[in-house]
Amino acid sequence: METAICGRVSIPPNPPFPPSKSGDRHRLNRKRLYWSSLANMSASAIGKGGGLLERPTIETTPGRESEFDLRKSKKTAPPYRVLLHNDNFNKREYVVQVLMKVIPGMTLDNAVNIMQEAHYNGLSLVIVCTQVDAEEHCMQLRGNGLLSSIEPDGGGC
Repeated sequence: METAICGRVSIPPNPPFPPSKSGDRHRLNRKRLYWSSLANMSASAIGKGGGLLERPTIETTPGRESEFDLRKSKKTAPPYRVLLHNDNFNKREYVVQVLMKVIPGMTLDNAVNIMQEAHYNGLSLVIVCTQVDAEEHCMQLRGNGLLSSIEPDGGGC
């Protein structure tokens, strides 16, 4: 005897109805009661989160690209370099302190390396960022007595 499984409730192929005459009203009422109780049991047996999920439909507007394409086509601001120039006025320790105060995320090691490069080579790259941020960093460095400038990042040597 095979059974069909609906959700988590097994349904027998032949319901347990006593044989009766064809047209018996009581038999029809018992059938309706039996099938409705099975439907209620299967719905309650499925529980939270059970059941059939419908496939989501993805609607696209004609003539509009996806978000990925829009992000690709967005132009980013060209990068600028903030440069630190060597001077004979400020002590090395002070330069390191100012770099750590002005540039976000600047570590002690990076600040010392930038200061040393500016001291020995006369010029050092501090950070590469957008033009607005580069101008702000340059003004803050100058406001603390350091010599600095900005230039577009050419990407070359």
